[in-house]
Amino acid sequence: MNATALQFDSELTRSTAMPASRVLRAYLTEAKYESVRMLRTPAFAIPFLGLPVMLFLLIGVVLFGDAIRNDPNASKFVFAAFAVLGVMGPGMFGFGMALAIEREQGLLKLKRAFPMPPPAYLVAKMLMAMLFGVIVMITMIAAALTAGNLPLTPGQSLKVTVICVLGTLPFSAIGMLIGSLASGRSSIAYVNVIYQVMMHLSGLFYPLPKFLQTIAPVWPTHHLQQLVLSATGAPSRGSATIHVAVLAAMTLLFTLFAVRRLARVG
Repeated sequence: MNATALQFDSELTRSTAMPASRVLRAYLTEAKYESVRMLRTPAFAIPFLGLPVMLFLLIGVVLFGDAIRNDPNASKFVFAAFAVLGVMGPGMFGFGMALAIEREQGLLKLKRAFPMPPPAYLVAKMLMAMLFGVIVMITMIAAALTAGNLPLTPGQSLKVTVICVLGTLPFSAIGMLIGSLASGRSSIAYVNVIYQVMMHLSGLFYPLPKFLQTIAPVWPTHHLQQLVLSATGAPSRGSATIHVAVLAAMTLLFTLFAVRRLARVG
């Protein structure tokens, strides 16, 4: 009797298991609709796709273009700063606010009832942030090569794009952790505060005083900016291996904390 029941359970498990192709299609479908949803949301798409390149053109070309045009390193520094700024937002705000609001509305509980892999919801948001990063970098590099006269080779442009697109992941992990902890209303404030602190205390746009330079490596913006500067051929600080290791560790650590929190409280 027990052997028969065990055999029936194993056969039922094998019959109901999703093939790998269907699992992959479930991930891609969830990512597709999440990306389309965010691209069709003007309040999200317009600021994060348009603001970085517009600020780069305004500050790096119109206002201070003459001052930095004769210094390739200065132009690369400005480009790196706005490139990092462009990939910060989609991950932090797309996760931080959206996840908190959807969690409060019970969307995560509804997703669990769907015949889809449980991680697909979070993976879709990460892929959405990476897609926004691709679009941001295409517009940034096009503006830098034309209006900004930035001396980037095709190889450097591709390298910078790959670094920045992958650089969305630690910010997505930070946003995920905020969204798993904060309420829908408070998440907006938390994301904005952390966003502004990282932007200013990491030396993203201007040199920091000595007492703040020692804590700059705490922020992922510092490590990503150094990688971008190195890829463009501008002077950078620290080892690329260390920067990559720190960003990967931050991504893993914040993601694990967020997933554990979501698994406990939903």
